[in-house]
Amino acid sequence: MRVRRRKGAQEHLENHPNYVVLKPEDSKGQWAKVFGNNNPIHVEVGSGKGRFITGMAEKNPNINYIGIDIQMSVLSYALDKVLASQLPNIKLLWVDGSELTNYFEKGEISLLYLNFSDPWPKTRHEKRRLTYKSFLKTYEMILPEHGEIHFKTDNRGLFEYSLASFSQYGMTLKQVWLDLHASDYEQNVMTEYEEKFSNKGQVIYRVEAQF
Repeated sequence: MRVRRRKGAQEHLENHPNYVVLKPEDSKGQWAKVFGNNNPIHVEVGSGKGRFITGMAEKNPNINYIGIDIQMSVLSYALDKVLASQLPNIKLLWVDGSELTNYFEKGEISLLYLNFSDPWPKTRHEKRRLTYKSFLKTYEMILPEHGEIHFKTDNRGLFEYSLASFSQYGMTLKQVWLDLHASDYEQNVMTEYEEKFSNKGQVIYRVEAQF
C-alpha cells in the first residue's frame, strides 16, 4: 500500500513504545516476554493501515499479533487503529520483511500472513515479490516445522505466480480459494484494500500454504 508521506509519522510511532517496538532486534527470542505471555504469535508482513491485524486480534484474544510494514507513514495509520482498539495483543514493527531473521528465532512465529502484497508485475522486479523464493526461505527460517503462510490478493497474476512459487519451493497447498467471498469460509477478516476491490466486483483469491 503506497500512501503520501504523513507529517509527524515518525514521532507518532516513537511516542507509543507500548505498541511500536522500536528496536525489534533486541526482542529476538524474547517475544513471549514482550507480550507477557506464551500465546502463539502471528505476523502480518505488509500490514497496511491495520484493519486486518486489529480485526484478527479482536477475534482471537489468545493469539498475539505483530504487524510489519516498511513504510513509516502506513504504519502510523495502523497505529491509529491499534490505539483506538486498545487491544493488548498487538505490536507493530517498522522493518523490512526481507530481514525477519534479525528479529525472530526459528519457531518463534506460529503463522505468517501476506495480504494484498505489491504484485511487482514486471519480470525484472520478480525478486521483490513477497512470495519469491528468497522471501519464502526467510519465512521458513522463523516459522516452526510445517509452518504456514496464509496469502490473499485480488491480483490474479500474482496469485498464479505465488501458487507456482509455493509449489516449486516444496510447499503443500492445503487449501485454495479462487473466489473467497463466494465461498463458505467464515473466518475472513477484510483489509482496507480487500473491501475496496470487492466492492468493485473484483474476485479475491486466497491460499493456505504449508512448508
